[in-house]
Amino acid sequence: MKEKKKVILTCSVCLSRNYTTEKPGNSNRRIELKKYCPKCNKHTLHKETK
Repeated sequence: MKEKKKVILTCSVCLSRNYTTEKPGNSNRRIELKKYCPKCNKHTLHKETK
């Protein structure tokens, strides 16, 4: 069974940590998703943090 790592997604505009998600353990690239930020009150780009 393959491992999945838990990662935190941070808003690129206001830098608030809004979401946690899982990604496959063999992936080396950082996740970038467009998600809703309740602090900014709009959809913004969210990037994976360490």
